[in-house]
Amino acid sequence: MSRFPFDAVLFDCDGVLVDSEPLTSRVLAEMLTERGWPLTARQAGAVFLGKSVAAQADLIEARTGKPFTPAWLDEFRARRNIALERDLTAIPGAPAAVRDIHAATDGRIACASGADLLKVELQLRRIGLHEVFAGRMFSGQDLPQTKPHPGVYLAAAASLGVDPTRCAVIEDTVTGTTAGVAAGATVFGFSPGGPFHSSPEALRAAGAQVIFESMQTLPALLAGHSPHAFA
Repeated sequence: MSRFPFDAVLFDCDGVLVDSEPLTSRVLAEMLTERGWPLTARQAGAVFLGKSVAAQADLIEARTGKPFTPAWLDEFRARRNIALERDLTAIPGAPAAVRDIHAATDGRIACASGADLLKVELQLRRIGLHEVFAGRMFSGQDLPQTKPHPGVYLAAAASLGVDPTRCAVIEDTVTGTTAGVAAGATVFGFSPGGPFHSSPEALRAAGAQVIFESMQTLPALLAGHSPHAFA
């Protein structure tokens, strides 16, 4: 096999490693409906896909007519975490793909999410990947700007001592893809279908160079990639 073409692989979390969006959207829809903005889980997913709830405070205030408070955000996170602890599952094929890529890169992988770090760690523990990413989990909410700003991907690349332009980023939303492209990385857009992932067309328009539908195929796609061989 030829040399692995990337110095590191940086993974988003929600929708890429864990099937969390339906659960989070359900809790968010319930709480926003209680607050005066009636939404279904599917509608909440469409509005908030790839975006942190905290970053959408102005929108929530405008639609509910009520202040966005730290107490409300804490309640959302508590209710969300209960749902995740109870019902969260991995994206099919993701744990095996991550372990294969971890081996292929000599451990140069990271998880770079727009979600709060507590959520990231909870979810990776739940699917058995916390130890694989130990010490290499990053939240955009710990930086001055989260996705679509590239900061979280730049921080992840810096922690691994690699040039972000030599990294692959694995994303499933337009927001995250925009961040990866802005970091200078090659973005692989995961689009398995359904309302909780961005479409292939939207990911391509945001700058994803490769689109794929199954996590089982990702290790081979990464290993075989060249700048002139886009999927």
